[in-house]
Amino acid sequence: MNATAAARQTAEERREAILDAALVCFADHGAHGMSTEAIARAVGISQPYIFRLFGTKKQLVKATIERCMTETLEMLRAAAAGLTGEEAVNAIGQAYSERVSNATYLRAQMQSYVACEDDEIREVVRRGFGELVEYVERATGLPPTKVAQVFAHGMLLNVIAAMDLRGAEEPWARRLIEGCKEPE
Repeated sequence: MNATAAARQTAEERREAILDAALVCFADHGAHGMSTEAIARAVGISQPYIFRLFGTKKQLVKATIERCMTETLEMLRAAAAGLTGEEAVNAIGQAYSERVSNATYLRAQMQSYVACEDDEIREVVRRGFGELVEYVERATGLPPTKVAQVFAHGMLLNVIAAMDLRGAEEPWARRLIEGCKEPE
């Protein structure tokens, strides 16, 4: 993005562009390694402007995590719209499995869990994860054991994405990925 295009954006548009770049940076480097300088450069703005919009790097991290969790929730809602029970679970599982092809969100979620060492960030992650759990409970109407299985499968997909196993040659990795595709 050039400086002229950046100048024509509203503060909300810049905020969204910053969050787009921050999500990638956070997924790649985590909360501690996330560089506001690199994010500013990617968006075509000054680093102080990030702080004007978000206040602190921690606030930017929290906003990035909130966005990641919110977009994941929106994806689940879209997938399960009008469905219940096992149909909803299957649709949610399929949508989440497809997200492995764009591992940024999955790696950002993993980085979110790692960042829970910070109390404020932990609260954001717990709130976002809780919203995901409560949505799956409502959408599916399934018992807690089945809901837990849905999230266990999702976490396995996160681990697969974090290790970039999609194109792995190891037989165990191929079997594990294949096992994720089989219906329960």
